[in-house]
Amino acid sequence: MAENVGGDTTHLLRLEEDGEAENYQKISKRPKEPWRGDYVKSIVYAGLDAIVTCFSLISSMSASHLSSVDVLVLGFANLVADGISMGFGDFVSSGTEKDAAVMERMVTEWEVANRGGPQMTQLIRHYHALGMDLHDATTVVNIFSKYREILVDEQMTAQKGIPPAEETEKPWKSGLVTFVSFLVFGSAPLLSFIVLIPFTQSDTVKFIGATVLSALALLLLGIAKARIAGRNYAVSATVTFFNGAIAGGAAYIIGWTLRNIAGLQD
Repeated sequence: MAENVGGDTTHLLRLEEDGEAENYQKISKRPKEPWRGDYVKSIVYAGLDAIVTCFSLISSMSASHLSSVDVLVLGFANLVADGISMGFGDFVSSGTEKDAAVMERMVTEWEVANRGGPQMTQLIRHYHALGMDLHDATTVVNIFSKYREILVDEQMTAQKGIPPAEETEKPWKSGLVTFVSFLVFGSAPLLSFIVLIPFTQSDTVKFIGATVLSALALLLLGIAKARIAGRNYAVSATVTFFNGAIAGGAAYIIGWTLRNIAGLQD
């Protein structure tokens, strides 16, 4: 037995030293590792929604020939209101998701404690369906059965698709990050109407400035998405940009149509 273990260990060390060249020759470059963060989803989702929402509002108002003051007042009011709504919504949804995971874990713990046999059988079938040898799957699950917490985690992931809940996860932090991200990114289109005040009184110029700032913000957010997910920078930036461009263009056309064709004028 000891000889077999020693032989296996020696074999593995040799493979490691050789680098398993035959198996890895096909891999020319190591895939990009995505950036991991606790609040990546909140930042990206809120930022994209804020830019598109705020620029769409500015587009429709500019097409309706409202003044810069109207744009600033309504724009910031809408920005803060939507930010609060988004932040609170993230807080509630994150809290609900966490509570649901806790309850599911309690159910799984009861099932493992009181119906261990059927639960282990399901887990064996799951591993076997993934391609694991039936004997190996049985061995793995039997080992897991010695460690109740690990077995519960595996059951949660395999049968219910719920990853183990993190104790450090705080729903209020997710809500706060969403709120701040929404305000920061959503302010980009409105900055033009503030920064250009000393230089011009033309609402058209300010709208063009808002368009440029919105485009830059969308491109930066697209690049950030690519960096986070390990995707192509150009593709991610282009898709994000066109998302905002289509939404803003639609809002502008609707505002112009309502004013000039539908007869909704001052």
